[in-house]
Amino acid sequence: MATCPQGHASGADDYCDVCGAQMTGAPPSAQGGSSAAQGGPPAPASPGAAAQGPVEECPVCRTPRAGQYCEVCGHDYSGSAPPRVPVVAARWEAVTGADRAYYEEVVGQDGPDAHTIAFPPYCPERSFPLAGEQVRIGRGSKRRPVKPEIDLTGPPEDPGVSHLHAVLLAQHDGSWTLVDPGSANGTRVNGKPVAVNVPVPVGPGDRIHVGAWTVITIREGTP
Repeated sequence: MATCPQGHASGADDYCDVCGAQMTGAPPSAQGGSSAAQGGPPAPASPGAAAQGPVEECPVCRTPRAGQYCEVCGHDYSGSAPPRVPVVAARWEAVTGADRAYYEEVVGQDGPDAHTIAFPPYCPERSFPLAGEQVRIGRGSKRRPVKPEIDLTGPPEDPGVSHLHAVLLAQHDGSWTLVDPGSANGTRVNGKPVAVNVPVPVGPGDRIHVGAWTVITIREGTP
């Protein structure tokens, strides 16, 4: 007759007949038995044992859920906070160049400095990505450490462009708006003047005119 760790006399030498406790020195085969054989609760099923349910998708952009916030559009699944502006890789680009027709229109208005501004004989196109929360348009300044993301310093340099001429702002749905914070010579989108501090939606194919001859075209694709 064996005695279990609780002091009960047991006729079995693996588990106590009275309380079911494992006997001291039980054989390995008995120790390795399942929880159900030991009289305990069944072991939990492994994560892969049960079939997984349908994957939850973001109601805004249909991206599979991976946390509280959508990784693409910033949607908050809890509904307790406003969606965040996503910071994602660029899918649009801003291509800068010179527009002769716009230059002639500006000079034709006969402004105070119109006769001093010449159209550049050569102005290569340059591409800038639209990425992050904001993209500033302007000319770099030696006096200011801030450099705009779309730097129109040149060469050639358009003297009609302000140091901070306009700002492109990312929206929650992945689109962009343009704001002119008060440039000296104004901004146009598709030929229409932009009011100061009034957001204007922009997208692929839109043309933004700044300065005396600079045109910025929004295009699809990463530069």
